[in-house]
Amino acid sequence: MKISTKGRYGLRILVDLATHDAEKPRLIRDIAESQGISEKYISRLVIDLRKAKMIRSIRGVNGGFHLAKAPDEITLLDVLEAMEGPLSIVDCVHVPKKCDKNTNCAAREIWSELNEGIRKLMRGVTLADVLTAYEKQKADCGIFDYTI
Repeated sequence: MKISTKGRYGLRILVDLATHDAEKPRLIRDIAESQGISEKYISRLVIDLRKAKMIRSIRGVNGGFHLAKAPDEITLLDVLEAMEGPLSIVDCVHVPKKCDKNTNCAAREIWSELNEGIRKLMRGVTLADVLTAYEKQKADCGIFDYTI
């Protein structure tokens, strides 16, 4: 299992929105500049975040994006699954039919337990936790515009 740029950048977009939430809605170009991600890529990623109801868009001259939920209501698992689909360390855990040995595989139960352990850990980490770590890192490094 490897977390792709979609998952990592999805989280970075949410952190950016959360750290600027008191301000006016964030424009894609502002997020792109702040996070060092292309506007084109962010435009594609916000679609998945909107579908997952983690962000909302506001149309018009004063439009942009805001978080749709409080940071403590968004888990790392929510973000990764919204961006990348169901989390599975091996294909047979999520889609047993992908493996013709799934009914008599000695390792399948181990993979399933390991997969569920990872999911449980990710369910326990919220965007609020990431923001706390972000603020601590900024303070420790003395950097104002630290990106994750």
